[in-house]
Amino acid sequence: MKEIGRQLTAMVTPFTKEGKVDYEQAKKLALALIASGSDGVVVTGTTGESPTLTHREEFKLWAEVKKAVGSKGAVIAGSGSNCTSEAVKSSKEAEKIGMDGCLLVVPYYNNPSQDGLYEHFKAIAKAVPKMPCIMYNVPSRTVRNLASETVIKLSKDKDCQNIVGIKEASANYDQIGKIISDSREGFRVWSGNDSDTFAILAFGGYGIISVTAHLVGLQVKDMINSFVQGDIAKARRLHHYMMPLVNAMFVVANPCPVKYALNCVGFRVGKPRLPLVEPDPKSAQTIKDTLKNYKIDLPL
Repeated sequence: MKEIGRQLTAMVTPFTKEGKVDYEQAKKLALALIASGSDGVVVTGTTGESPTLTHREEFKLWAEVKKAVGSKGAVIAGSGSNCTSEAVKSSKEAEKIGMDGCLLVVPYYNNPSQDGLYEHFKAIAKAVPKMPCIMYNVPSRTVRNLASETVIKLSKDKDCQNIVGIKEASANYDQIGKIISDSREGFRVWSGNDSDTFAILAFGGYGIISVTAHLVGLQVKDMINSFVQGDIAKARRLHHYMMPLVNAMFVVANPCPVKYALNCVGFRVGKPRLPLVEPDPKSAQTIKDTLKNYKIDLPL
């Protein structure tokens, strides 16, 4: 299985003026993100507006980005669903395309029990046994929290050894700490919130699946590397330095701010698809004012 690095970017999906997926711009963006510090990209995750993409668009996007990136970095498919059979089907397609892993969101809307969540992730893992799988816990969007006990149980299940870790966006540090301390050796925790990265690293976490790395990827990488190398003071300074930008990227629902910011700095990604819209004037001004205080790492 391909090594999945510490820093991944949850990549936006570029759209044309007509609202169609801009595959050429997506390939350029993926390569630019890897050139500016990311070890890989997640395609069609939350930030990639997966709820408004068709399966046909998703599969083509995975194939095009993977072909463009090649061995330069990991390309992870957001193949999760609230329907287990759909998630299995999509994950098998990702494996067929040659993706380097799958990101599997906690099922949303149907509100399953912890036993149901356990069986959901186990079914997907068993369907693609050679594919690295990362679970994605984001209760602010899914309503259902993936409990630490369930994560730990999955990490130790002999049929789920290809579940390599979890993207944790619960901001529940007690839960995250238990996962890090009690899961099987080598099981990784990536921060799912840019604001939590420093704290999760301090708990023993592995890295970040980032939104802000679209803009300051080299600086995010510097923070992570500083922490790993033992320069905690520098990592802390970089964390505090980037927090105003992190806050601006979530002033309204992700990915609306980061798409607006990318357009502002000169990397065209188009508008979000409905029901998402561009930031309101006050939020847009906050984003523009904040961008002035930062060096943009993304090659333009």
